[in-house]
Amino acid sequence: MQLYNTLTRRLDELPAPPGPVRMYFCGPTVYARAHVGNARPYVIGMWLHSWLRSRGYEATLVHNITDVNDKIYDAAPGKSAELAARATEWYLQDTGDLGLGRPDRMPQATESIPQIVHFIEELIARDFAYAREGDVYFRVARYPDYGQLSGQRLDQVEQGEEPSPLKEDPRDFALWKATKPGEDTWWDASWGRGRPGWHIECSAMAEDAFGPVFEIHGGGIDLVFPHHENELAQSRALGHPFAQLWMHNGLLEFTGEKMAKSVGNVVTLREALDEWGRETLLLLFLGSHWRKPMDFSDETLAAAAARGQGFREVFLGPSEPTPAGAWESFEAALEDDFNTPQALALLHEWRDHELLRRALDLFGLGSLAELPEAPADVVDLAQRRQRARAERDFDEADRLRAEIESHGWEARDVADGYQLVPRR
Repeated sequence: MQLYNTLTRRLDELPAPPGPVRMYFCGPTVYARAHVGNARPYVIGMWLHSWLRSRGYEATLVHNITDVNDKIYDAAPGKSAELAARATEWYLQDTGDLGLGRPDRMPQATESIPQIVHFIEELIARDFAYAREGDVYFRVARYPDYGQLSGQRLDQVEQGEEPSPLKEDPRDFALWKATKPGEDTWWDASWGRGRPGWHIECSAMAEDAFGPVFEIHGGGIDLVFPHHENELAQSRALGHPFAQLWMHNGLLEFTGEKMAKSVGNVVTLREALDEWGRETLLLLFLGSHWRKPMDFSDETLAAAAARGQGFREVFLGPSEPTPAGAWESFEAALEDDFNTPQALALLHEWRDHELLRRALDLFGLGSLAELPEAPADVVDLAQRRQRARAERDFDEADRLRAEIESHGWEARDVADGYQLVPRR
């Protein structure tokens, strides 16, 4: 299997099964309800994990939760720990409702402080970091390969952090931040009381899970710089190979610009699940290549819902054998840079129930093969419609059909009576 590697800027081969393939996908900073874009790395990671396992790989997925961060302090002054705990529960609930299962591990930054402190101590001991008045900074100029992931030139680096007179070089970035007035969460270290910076958290959690080298690091393309560049620098400064292949998914676009809390065009994952349902959301994700931007709109969601209905229609009809080599073509699409749109297009040609369910199950969509049970009030309407038809009261039968449709169901006449099918 080959995947595009941001680090090498080419398609790179994974080791042959059984691997292993160890994957670390960056998770959310928990200070608000996750938006739909936050779910994309989670979904891609879970799908890739599922596919690799089906191919005989020893695949392991770690997906972290950043529960100590400036954004959390800013969102809930004096109550950051309480907000982080609540937002973590939101994230677990909302991603759980996608129906894809769970990663093998979901470490939290606050549970990883000893590993983080030890990591920083090693960087200081090797002169890659320095402490100043309780802060600790990484010496960017001391690491000559800085910029190899993102393409940033050393003379053009801007970290995006608040300027600090404590830095030796404005390009340096924080590994540890001294406690400020009003901050309610801190830990003690030899250089002073405070809490970790964002980038060191992920280096420490990834290496705690897998050791100094692992196969895949994933996350949104917005993380390439500075977050992932800084992770790579920290770990390789200590001589650790760290991640070999870097996957960066495209962002969700909402009316032409990326979906982000800072832009103010956010649709939360919870809102999207409640309005459209998990199957429609997953089909929307499946229809876009993981490396490309994904358009999130009423139109694209409606198209995804129609795709779901199309699969349900297949399972309502007779099963038919697929042409020879159908599954091999499906495999080839996913082995070539995990091309889910191409794989999805192939599935729409299939009428073999067993094979189609097997493929859909890989993406958490096996439920499309199952006709859900209609609520009792809809069943009552359908039975009344049947009686009206038997009595040749077709006006009443049409009225009841419309009422059934207003509840989100369709009544279909079949040889032995009727069938209720969800409209979405």
